[in-house]
Amino acid sequence: MKNILLTIEYDGTYFYGWQRQPGLATGQGKIEEALEKLLGQKVEINGTSRTDAGVHALCQKASFKADFGIPVENMKRALNDILSSGETYRGKASAIRITDVREVPDDFHARFNCLGKKYMYIIDQKAEPEIFQRNYAYQLGETLDVSKMRQALKYIEGTHDFESFQAQGGTPRETTVRTIYGAKIYDEGDKLVFEVKGDGFLYNMVRIMVGTLIQVGRGKIAPQDVEKILESKDRQNAGPTAPAEGLYLAEIYFTQEELWKE
Repeated sequence: MKNILLTIEYDGTYFYGWQRQPGLATGQGKIEEALEKLLGQKVEINGTSRTDAGVHALCQKASFKADFGIPVENMKRALNDILSSGETYRGKASAIRITDVREVPDDFHARFNCLGKKYMYIIDQKAEPEIFQRNYAYQLGETLDVSKMRQALKYIEGTHDFESFQAQGGTPRETTVRTIYGAKIYDEGDKLVFEVKGDGFLYNMVRIMVGTLIQVGRGKIAPQDVEKILESKDRQNAGPTAPAEGLYLAEIYFTQEELWKE
């Protein structure tokens, strides 16, 4: 019996999220179908993060256990061959790719061994939207006050109760306390890129963070008011939920060294 860790990237435009759903194209579902074709047996993979419909991944991780004869070093190419020959629900070529396959210790689990994650969110400030970027950034179409947004980040960093930044409808959590190890905003031409690294994230937490920061950048919320929003533990006080299209799962961390090396 081998324990295998997959590293995966995908274009969330073509999927109804990561988690398997009957009759719908999902990241987990597509990979499990490919594994069944390759290994001749049903396999259930355990993903680190359950991304929503429209959310992209640069570095999703998933593990599974199975008994098979194909060399592990041949699996990446074989799986990608299978995935690229399939079709998504929109009739396009597969929008998912395996970037790494490796054998890991028997007690390793992609979700339970995760120490932290990094998400990235892209905001396009250009007045006229780019049609070919409509699924890969929030085309806000207005210029924000980045200096105020950066001031607000210090209130997000650290250990807080993020109940105000949790949307309804997610899996109930034992606690809404999370630790944000770092958050930054940088410019890429007309685009703003928000990066946030934490030990875990609540349902729609990053997208609500972005929606709140946009309100700060518009001058509708003062940077210091973010602290009050956190203390209120009331979702109604935070900003709107930003669209899924701008969000990317950027990194998964399994060791302290990985978590702190950036």
